[in-house]
Amino acid sequence: MNDLKTPDVRPDNPRFSSGPCAKRPGWTPEALRDAPLGRSHRAKIGKAKLKQAIDKTRSVLGVPADYRIGIVPASDTGAVEMALWSLLGARGVDMLAWESFGAGWVTDVVKQLKLANARTLTAPYGELPDLGAIDFNNDVVFTWNGTTSGVRVPNADFIPADRQGLTICDATSAAFAQKLDFSKLDVVTFSWQKVLGGEGGHGVLILGPRAVERLESYQPAWPLPKIFRLTKGGKLIEGIFAGETINTPSMLCVEDYLDALSWAESLGGLDALVARADANAAVIHRFVESRDWVANLAQRPETRSNTSVCLVITDPEISSLSEEQQSAFAKSMVSRLDKQAVAFDIGAYRDAPAGLRIWCGGTVETSDLEALMPWLDWAFEAEKAALA
Repeated sequence: MNDLKTPDVRPDNPRFSSGPCAKRPGWTPEALRDAPLGRSHRAKIGKAKLKQAIDKTRSVLGVPADYRIGIVPASDTGAVEMALWSLLGARGVDMLAWESFGAGWVTDVVKQLKLANARTLTAPYGELPDLGAIDFNNDVVFTWNGTTSGVRVPNADFIPADRQGLTICDATSAAFAQKLDFSKLDVVTFSWQKVLGGEGGHGVLILGPRAVERLESYQPAWPLPKIFRLTKGGKLIEGIFAGETINTPSMLCVEDYLDALSWAESLGGLDALVARADANAAVIHRFVESRDWVANLAQRPETRSNTSVCLVITDPEISSLSEEQQSAFAKSMVSRLDKQAVAFDIGAYRDAPAGLRIWCGGTVETSDLEALMPWLDWAFEAEKAALA
C-alpha cells in the first residue's frame, strides 16, 4: 500500500459534501459585508432583504407569479413538515419512497399523523416506484431527487394536469440544478444549503394556487404548533410570503443566500446552473463506465441524479464480503481520501447501501471532479491491497 503512487493532481476544493454543500467559486466572508447584523428582521432593512431573497428566488427558479414563496424555519425538513401537517387529511394520500428522506415522510404521515387513508409506494435504493400506479385523486408526496440514493424522477410527465389531489414535492437536491415543472407541482420545498451552497437552518416553501385554496378551505383534525401555522381566521397569512417570517431568521444566512442568487444570475440563471451540474455529473458517469470496480447506484440512466451521485463498489472480491465488511471497506476508502485532503464527506448516507456519494451541484467546479477521479482509483486499490 505504501508503494502505491498517489495521483499528481489534487482538487483545488475538496468539498464534495451533499449538504451543506460547497460555497460558490470565489466565495469569501467579504460577500457578507452588507448583512444587517444586530438589526431586527422586522425592521425595514430586514424585511427588504427577505423580500429580495424571495424575489430573486422567483426570478432564478422561474416560479410563476401566482405561486407564493416563503422563507421558513428548520431547513427543508421544516418546510416539508409544514406542508404535511397543514395540508394532508382532506383526502387520501399516496406516499412515494425510494430513499431515506422519502421514507421519513412516510413515517410522519403514517405513524405521527396516523392517516388511515395513506398508501405507500416504495422501491429499493437505485430504483423508482411504479409512477404509473399513483392515484392522483389522492394527494401525492414525493422527493424529486432522492439525495441518499442518487435517483430522481426524469420529468413531471407522470403527473396529470387534471389531477384532483395536491402534489407535494420535496425538491431540496433538485432546485437550482434540475428543471421543475411548477404547473405540475402544488407545493415545492427546498433548502438553500444544497445546490447554492448556503448555510443551514432555513427552508423555502412554495405554494401554488391549489395549495392555497386547500389551506383556506380545510382545517386539519390535529392541533398545529405556531411554527406550522400558515393561516389565520381561514385566510392565508400573506406576510409569510412577503418576508415577514414566522420566527427570527439569521440575516447573515439570508445575506449569504442573496450572494449565491446573485452569483447564479451572473452565470445566466437556471439554465447555466443546470448545465454546470450536468457537466459535473458527466465526469463521474464517464469514470464509472470505464471502470469495472464501481457502478452507479441508480439503475436507469434517465433517473440518475446530476447532484447527489451515489456509487456502489462492484468488484467481485469486495462484493463477496459481508454487508458489514463492505461497509467498512467503503468507509476506509472515504477515510483515506479525507486524510489526503482531496475529498471530504463523500461516504454513502447511513441508511443507504455501502459506497460513495459525491455532490455535483453547480457550486462545484468540473475541474475539481476531474482531479478527484484518479484518487478514487487510488483509494480503491490501496484499500484492496490492505485486505491482502
